[in-house]
Amino acid sequence: MTGEGSARTRGGIQAVGAALAVPTALALLVSGCGAGGTGARDEGPAHADSVAGAATASAAPSKTPDTVNAVKLVKDDPKVAPEVKRELKPCVADEYPVDVSYGNLTGGSADDVVVNVLTCGDAVGVGSYVYHEQDGSYENVFKAEEPPVYAEIDRGDLVVTKQVYEKGDPVSSPSGENVITYRWAAGRFAEKYRTHNDYGKVVGDSPTPAPPS
Repeated sequence: MTGEGSARTRGGIQAVGAALAVPTALALLVSGCGAGGTGARDEGPAHADSVAGAATASAAPSKTPDTVNAVKLVKDDPKVAPEVKRELKPCVADEYPVDVSYGNLTGGSADDVVVNVLTCGDAVGVGSYVYHEQDGSYENVFKAEEPPVYAEIDRGDLVVTKQVYEKGDPVSSPSGENVITYRWAAGRFAEKYRTHNDYGKVVGDSPTPAPPS
C-alpha cells in the first residue's frame, strides 16, 4: 500500500469482519499503508486479483511522476465523498490504507495516478480514483465510490472490479463480480467492456453414496 502509506473493497461505508479471501481470477494482496508509493495487498472481497502497483503502462512513453502523497491528494479533493475521507485514517501509527499505482491512462506526458482507499481491517475498497497531472497539479478525472470496489491499470486501460452480493451472502463470500474496462476518449473515461463472473459455491459435507454391491 502507499499514501502516507499502499490491493480491496466496501463501505458506504460498511464495516466488515476478519480478513477475507475471494476466489477471483487474480490474487489480492494488501500491505499496511505507509507514506507515498505502492505495495502489495492482503486478500479480501474488495478487488480484482492482482498485485498492487503492478500496473502496465500504455505503449506511449510517459514520465513517471514523483511519488505522490496519496492521502493528502484524496483528503484535499472536493470530489471525494465525505464518508470516504472519514474512512481514511491511519491503521497503525502513520500507516494509511491506500494503494497507489502509476501508468499512462490518459495519453499525457506524465503517468496518471490510481488511488484505492481501503478499510484497515479487511482491505476492502471503499473508493477508487484516477488523478491526471497537469502543470504540476493533479485533477480527479475518475471516481468510483460504490464499495466493494477496486481499480487497476491494465495495458493502458482502467479496469474496475466490483464485488456482487446476493441476498444472504456473507461479506466473506460474494456471489460474483462485475469487471468493467474503461478507456480514455474525448477527455473522459468511457466504458468499453463489461464482464460478470459468478463464483462457484463450495459444496458442504454431504453423504457419500454407498458403492454398488
